[in-house]
Order: sequence, then C-alpha cells, then structure tokens
Amino acid sequence: MGAIITGTGSALPARCVTNAELAERIDTSDEWIVERTGIRQRYIAGQGETTATLATEAARQALSAAGRSAADIDLIIVAKTSPDNSFPASATKVQALLGAPTCAAFDVQAVCSGFVYALSIADAMLAVGSARCALIIGAETMTRLLDWEDRTTCVLFGDGAGAVVLEANDDPARGIIASRLHADGTQAPMLYADGGVSTTQTTGMIRMAGREVFRHAVTNLAQVLTDVIADAGLNSSDIDWVVPHQANKRIIDATVKKLGLPAERVVMTVDRHANTSAASVPLALDTAVRDGRIQRGDMLALEAMGGGFTWGACLLRY
Repeated sequence: MGAIITGTGSALPARCVTNAELAERIDTSDEWIVERTGIRQRYIAGQGETTATLATEAARQALSAAGRSAADIDLIIVAKTSPDNSFPASATKVQALLGAPTCAAFDVQAVCSGFVYALSIADAMLAVGSARCALIIGAETMTRLLDWEDRTTCVLFGDGAGAVVLEANDDPARGIIASRLHADGTQAPMLYADGGVSTTQTTGMIRMAGREVFRHAVTNLAQVLTDVIADAGLNSSDIDWVVPHQANKRIIDATVKKLGLPAERVVMTVDRHANTSAASVPLALDTAVRDGRIQRGDMLALEAMGGGFTWGACLLRY
C-alpha cells in the first residue's frame, strides 16, 4: 500500500510586508535583501492569526481539493517550530477547529525540514495500515521568534501554512516513491533559538551563522536529492519539478545547479513568502498545483534543511 497526495491547500496572514516597508524600520534596503536572498516580501501574522489557525485554513483548502471532509481524517500531523502553546500539540488544536474525529494527532519538530519528516512518517503509517486518510500540515508564525534588531535574520522569515491530504492507495504509478531523512546535532549552534522552556523559560529568538548554514545547505541538499533519486532507480532528468525549502534563492540555485537541473523546473516562491520554515515546502507545492505548473503524473522532488541541523528529501509521483 502506497500513499498519494489527493489535495493541497495553503494559508497566509492578511498583512503583506515589503522590503521597502522593512527598510523604514531597520538598517536595510530592498536591493540589499533581494541581492542576498531573492526575497521581496513576506506575510506577518496579526492579532488572532496563529500557527494553528493558519494550519486549519490550509487544511480546509486541502480537504476541499481532495473532495474530503474532516470526518474522513484518521491522522493529523503538524510540522511546526512556532506552536500556539508549549502544549497541547498544535495538531490537536487543528483537530478541534476542524471538528475531526478523535484520531491520532501530533506534532513534528524538525524546524524547516519538518514537513518532509512528517510526510515520511505519514507514508510509513499508511503503508502499515495505521491510517488511510491523513492531513499533513506545515505551519509557522516564525516572525514571533525574530529579533527585529538583527537585520541578518529578521528580513529572512515570514508566516504561513501549507497542507496536503495523503491517502492510502495501491496504484504503483502514483504516490511517494522514496524518502531520506538526516540530522546532525553537532551543528545546532549554527542555527537555533536562544531560549526554551527547560532552559530560559522563554521562547528565545532566532540566531544564525549565515555563511555556515549556506555552505552546509548546498552540500547536504544536493547530496540527499542525489541519494533519493538513486534510491528510486531514476536520474535527475526524470524529475519534472523540484519543490525546495524556500530559504534563500542563492541556496536553491546552487543546489539545483549541482544536480544539473534547469532553473525552469524549480518551484520558487521565496520572493513572495520568504522563509516560512516547515510551511515553505507545502506552500510552494500548493502554489504550483493551483497555478497549473504541477500536473497529475509529474515526478516531484521535495527537499528541505533546517536547524538541528536536519535535512531530507522525498520523491513522489503527484
């Protein structure tokens, strides 16, 4: 039994903030941000907009696209770094807001790699019959972890959510084909939040060694994509679309160049969404599905890397 994506959805906060608006508050400029990251705008959550509410809206869209209702769901996984509360899990909040059954609902914390991790976990659960219809969501309000005095990080992140409905299916021509997940905890000081319940009793703020993160990201992502394509017995030329983590245009460009893939086969949304951490891959996926670029039968390669370091890739026939 395999797992296929039957619907996608996404949600963004109401407020869009351009680079020009940021430049009025901090020492930066539109040119500086675009040249180094490719980001032109981001969405910032306002009052009443939380990780769980954004996740729920994205889930509703995905359910509608799949022709399913909340009553059909028997597994909910939310990938997130910025929960509404330390507990309960954001997935249980989504479950309550949707009116879904008392199914399994839990969170995955792998920072920007969280959605790829969650998708792989759900695929394994569907394969053994633990569930048949799952909601997999990446949702974040990362701007609530930002130090607005640090221009090297505060320009990079945005808020949003993306979701997919994943269903058990025995069609060998569709679904998730291969996944690879990795982590290297020795690199945690390169990208982390300087707070936590058990240490400072605060949420902390994002801290990053940008050059080191860039170097590791290009190397690790190119390698994991190469590995997962080989696991499937395919070549990079068989990939119709790469749907990457939307952290930095330069990282994306360098990664696909290492694979020898043309830029026109990469879904790029970092310019309009910035880095939405665990939400970035499903946000980009839903964008490309809804604008018609991604079609049924296309071979997709999803990849992400985040703090930890964690990284991974997933190959699937859409």
